[in-house]
Amino acid sequence: MAVIVGSNTTFSVGANAKSTDQVDGQFEFVGRGNIGLSCLSSATGLNATLKVGGVTIIDDKPIPFFGTTGGMKILDNVFVNQAVAGGRIELFYRNTTGGALTVDYAVTFEPR
Repeated sequence: MAVIVGSNTTFSVGANAKSTDQVDGQFEFVGRGNIGLSCLSSATGLNATLKVGGVTIIDDKPIPFFGTTGGMKILDNVFVNQAVAGGRIELFYRNTTGGALTVDYAVTFEPR
């Protein structure tokens, strides 16, 4: 069973800006298992970078835009689900537009 190791709703990223690391605290370090990222952005133009143990899982790739109606659903808005060897989780967002964008996200981890 997966646990949520980081999440936020309506996290705002300013115009042409990069966020700080979004995973910290007790669940920042994980062992071997599966890492997942589900996210829903407010519009196109928001990219994500996800690293685990220094290994890049997502490298500044655009978040698919699903529309802003309804809330984010972990199973419906999966961006990545990948087996990892473990280490420190790092998650960054980069806004490529001239206006602020928001994102709802959940980072999940399922140990093996």
